[in-house]
Amino acid sequence: MSIYLQHFALAREPFSIVPDPGFLYPSIYHRQAVAHLKYGLDREGGFILLTGEVGTGKTTLTRTMIKRIPPHVRVAYILNSKLNVADVLASICDELDVDLPNASELSLTKQSFTKQCIDALNRNLLAAHAEGKKTLIVLEEAQNLTPEVLETLRLLSNLETSTHKLLHILLVGQPELLDILAQQELRQLNQRVVSRFHLSPLDKDDLSNYINHRLHRAGAKRAIFDSGCAAVLFRLTGGVPRLINLVCHQSLVAAYSTGAQTVSPKLVKQAASEILSEPTSYSGKKFWLLGMVVALVLGAGLIYKLAPPELLKRVFPATVQLDAQEELLATVIDPSLQAVRDQPLSAFNDRPAVLFDEVLENGLAPLLPESIDETSVEQQVSIQTEQPVSQASANPFVGLLALWGANAEDVYSEEELAAVASLTMLRSEKISSADMATLEQINRPGIVWLLEESGYLKSYVLEQLGVSDIRLQNRQGTVDIPVEDFQQRWNGSYLYLWRPPQSYVSPLNSTNNGTGNMSNPELVDWLQVQLASLDNSSDIIISGGRYTAAIAQQVLGFQRQQGLVADGILGRETLMRLAQLSGEDVPLLREVEFREAESREAN
Repeated sequence: MSIYLQHFALAREPFSIVPDPGFLYPSIYHRQAVAHLKYGLDREGGFILLTGEVGTGKTTLTRTMIKRIPPHVRVAYILNSKLNVADVLASICDELDVDLPNASELSLTKQSFTKQCIDALNRNLLAAHAEGKKTLIVLEEAQNLTPEVLETLRLLSNLETSTHKLLHILLVGQPELLDILAQQELRQLNQRVVSRFHLSPLDKDDLSNYINHRLHRAGAKRAIFDSGCAAVLFRLTGGVPRLINLVCHQSLVAAYSTGAQTVSPKLVKQAASEILSEPTSYSGKKFWLLGMVVALVLGAGLIYKLAPPELLKRVFPATVQLDAQEELLATVIDPSLQAVRDQPLSAFNDRPAVLFDEVLENGLAPLLPESIDETSVEQQVSIQTEQPVSQASANPFVGLLALWGANAEDVYSEEELAAVASLTMLRSEKISSADMATLEQINRPGIVWLLEESGYLKSYVLEQLGVSDIRLQNRQGTVDIPVEDFQQRWNGSYLYLWRPPQSYVSPLNSTNNGTGNMSNPELVDWLQVQLASLDNSSDIIISGGRYTAAIAQQVLGFQRQQGLVADGILGRETLMRLAQLSGEDVPLLREVEFREAESREAN
């Protein structure tokens, strides 16, 4: 046990970089990831994708999920991704206890080892399916998988009965995995991804809670890090948990070596310079001082191991009240308290394993005690937490749905958003290379991705377009930023919702050139009513419910008048503008009086 633990009255190292599920901090991103993984497992087979930068907690999250996965799900967990096709198949079969033929049997059948593995795996999957079991294959560091292995995994995903897929495959990797799957030769695999999530570093507001959580799990009963440490740590680490752990660990060692009872921001900066910078040349005096510190630490450790308890109480008085402090902690945080939804995360950061049990069983629900004295907890644990925020404002998908009057929970992927939106007659659309003119033309709120100071993209709900400011919805509510700042940070992607007429299925096109349908009586009648209400001179055309060339000419004139793409096709943008002008209650980015523009055109 590290010698500084007695100095701070800790039971174990709080900032180890070992992926221990017991220390996993359930940030909003980790909770979203768990809900996303659950959504993927609930689907009928296919690939699930979990990506994130180095050190963001992918492995810890994956191991927590596997540890708490329901008993009817079998798991094959493959750590080594630098394997050939035969080795990967053999590893999967070994994890699932699938019997494989030996060398003599292979020679008799004259079949390759790969085919034998696939055949044996298929028989095993069919037997498991008959017993009501699901099978999940998890591959870590998936960015290292060769194209041949990825193609083999795709073929494995084709194993199915007449009605069900037999296999779920979770690929866990760094962001470059997304680029690999985007390659032309892997497009078939990419199309089989049923759910995907990118795990981001911690937000600045979450860093205090993260440190509190780990210190509490390690047995802390008092403040250790000063309140200014969180801002310094975020600036130095960008919110990456592994870097935070390294710097915090080094800070505790440094504080112990100087006899300090707390860690100051200055000490954090000094510790970070040793961890995050390249080693520099030291003078003989610095080496001598470093050697003295190491000798003292090792000597103290030897004393602690060999000395009798009476001597330890004199040398290390901080350990005298250890048992009493543990009893005090048990009274402050009672693990038997009932959990409820929608409580601030800062109120209680204990027992993440229970959180993941509940998520895997019932969906996303932050589990926190019904009643707890938050002030007493903050006195027992280090850094003061920020003002808690609501679940809805922390989730851009839920926030976007709320603007349309749709209440939803546990929506943490674009696929889920589309599914939930369809229940309320909404459709989702995503543009990968939009600009400000595109936003004004769409004129519907949506989700944007902005580059943060940490170098990572973060999603926001774009709520309103102003002349000089952009209104965004973030975890604290709404915030206005200058248009210039928005344009510099925005990556051009835009995900929005729109509500088509109930009779709309696909675009209407009078030329029947493959870009749309020609017949939809209900939609054509609706269109004629809308055009007539906007222009008294517009004639009702009798077409028998067909989208004729004459009606297409009316739509073409409307499109030109409104500055839309003038193609005569009744599609999404034209329908959105018609709904907007008809007075339908839809959320808008900018209130624009198009009728004024129409009257100017008429004059």
